[in-house]
Amino acid sequence: MSAIPKELPVVVGVDGSEPGLRAGDWASDEAVLRGLPLRLVYASLWERYEGDSLATDLGKPPAEVSAEDIVEAAARRARNRHPDLTTAVDVVPEEPEYALIRESRSATLLVTGTRGRSGLAEALLGSVSLAVAGHAHCPTIVVRGNHDNQARSGRHGRVVVGVGERATVMFAFEEARRRGVALEAIRAWRCPAHETTDHPLLAGEPARLHAQQAVEVLDKALQDVPAGVETHRRTVEGRTRTVLVGASHDADLLVVGAKRRQGHFGLQLGRIAHGVLHQSACPVVIVPEQH
Repeated sequence: MSAIPKELPVVVGVDGSEPGLRAGDWASDEAVLRGLPLRLVYASLWERYEGDSLATDLGKPPAEVSAEDIVEAAARRARNRHPDLTTAVDVVPEEPEYALIRESRSATLLVTGTRGRSGLAEALLGSVSLAVAGHAHCPTIVVRGNHDNQARSGRHGRVVVGVGERATVMFAFEEARRRGVALEAIRAWRCPAHETTDHPLLAGEPARLHAQQAVEVLDKALQDVPAGVETHRRTVEGRTRTVLVGASHDADLLVVGAKRRQGHFGLQLGRIAHGVLHQSACPVVIVPEQH
């Protein structure tokens, strides 16, 4: 086992799969962007290795690929991508979700890939990634959707944030700043059906009030955002989850918050974060918000 560097690293869960390789690429870019070391973790109770790419690279049948092979190959790939990157590796004899959630206590950022079934890796979010995103103590990036396997300068030049708590907005701002891209802050709103009216002089008034409240929330959330990043504000009528998934098609990264409540042991994601994790067309960051 390699020594753990003093700085809190970027941690990535690797398993030798194609989604895992993409997550490793993304994590190595994130580590370089932050000037941090990269820690690659393989949980040995993960499912038996079933891929072909890594086995071909190693010149072994898939059945002979070991945990050490997987984590060392991931580390070599990261160093080939960034020769000056400091890396550490570990093989953990534990279920992956528990291992990665524990790792998140001493990480700056946690990165995972998708783990779909029956060839649907890009359409389904695996239970490991879902559990980690719902319990991690640090921000978690789930690398999914259509992207070019790099965090440094995506093809869309845009980070999107669903505006909620300040921690989420500031995380999105820093991600946009590091990449040198624009930040789009979105606040969705809806007018409940029971607030509508048929009176011609009052028609549309409830909707205008909700729209104005969304503008005020957006302005308040962004009032202390430092200069230096091109920032666009947008309020949209519709379900927040649907609006953010739509925005993800033209984004390099989608940032949303998830409330963490002390003493609550269930999945702590919320409907919005849960929905975008399953449907986003780009990588998603879940930022824990303490309540």
